[in-house]
Amino acid sequence: MPAPKRISFLITELDPGGAERALVNIATGLDRNRWEPRVISLSDRGPLAEPLEEAGIPVTALGAGRVRSPVGLWRATVGLTRCLKDQRPDVLQSFLFHANIAGRLAARRASVPVVVSGIRVAEKRGRWRLTLDRWTDRFVDRHVCVSQSVADFSIRESGLPPSKVVVIPNGVDLDRFTQAESVDLAPFGIPEGARTILSVGRLDEQKNPLGLLRSFARIAGSHPDTHLLFVGQGDQEPTLKATIDSLKLGSQVHIAGWQENVPGIMKACDVFVLASKWEGMPNVLLEAGAAAIPVISTRVEGAEEIIISDGCGMLVGISSEDELAAAMSNCINAPLAATERANRLQVIISEQFTWQAVVDSYSALYESLLV
Repeated sequence: MPAPKRISFLITELDPGGAERALVNIATGLDRNRWEPRVISLSDRGPLAEPLEEAGIPVTALGAGRVRSPVGLWRATVGLTRCLKDQRPDVLQSFLFHANIAGRLAARRASVPVVVSGIRVAEKRGRWRLTLDRWTDRFVDRHVCVSQSVADFSIRESGLPPSKVVVIPNGVDLDRFTQAESVDLAPFGIPEGARTILSVGRLDEQKNPLGLLRSFARIAGSHPDTHLLFVGQGDQEPTLKATIDSLKLGSQVHIAGWQENVPGIMKACDVFVLASKWEGMPNVLLEAGAAAIPVISTRVEGAEEIIISDGCGMLVGISSEDELAAAMSNCINAPLAATERANRLQVIISEQFTWQAVVDSYSALYESLLV
């Protein structure tokens, strides 16, 4: 049997997040008879280094600090070049924008044979990112997009060649969500028996927590026993708290911060809402679907590839606070119909979005590029 091929996975950091968890699932799921995975973090070690090392995968943290600045990104590239020369991988797989750019430049200098870039989101925060993607495309063998929507965006807006763009969706740990036990929401300030609308994600512009809050404010008075729970942290938290106070919704809206047991919280809630302005393939929608909680989402990238019909979830216009308010009211007023939609979505998730299928697709791609 030939020796396993060396593959280095590169990411900006290893804090819990959708892309980071995807990396862990892909790296740990690869057949070790065929692949010898290693993981590199541009910044420090994060909590996800532990499960990687428990699986026997070495983790290198470059400690590059603020890689989001041009100087920091250049310093990270210099350190990464040395690391790749030491590891001598057959394949470099990167995830997230800063790791993608640093990885392409460092791999070129370190003579890595195959470079695969992971595009996780339709990037709308600045055209300079799209320009850098296009300028450095010549150093990439394939761009893996997490949804067809992201692939179309990358071809149209970044100018990436269609021949280099492939789609491999995210997966979900089904057992972690289908078998979760419901938790007590009382510690978050939610009384027993209350209906609860849940949001899970960073409290930042992309996830649009303020838009969700304003939408909830439209129905809070007519649904006094309904609560809104935010799970997550971010730079909009102070503004969110101030807006809750100004709307006098402190008794119905709660911010729980980061929570480890998201599956248990999902099981305890009545409706899940993704109010994002842009996405890629929202992991949290897959997770909510696996947990069989009724789902409402804006029509962001990837959402319509998960919620494929009105019969399995509700889609509303991006930044349409009236539509979002109406959808939340519908789910609260018609819980049986909402539950039926949730059960149909759970079947779709269990059939189409397993991590094993994702890992097999990545492995097949790597092998095709090494021929």
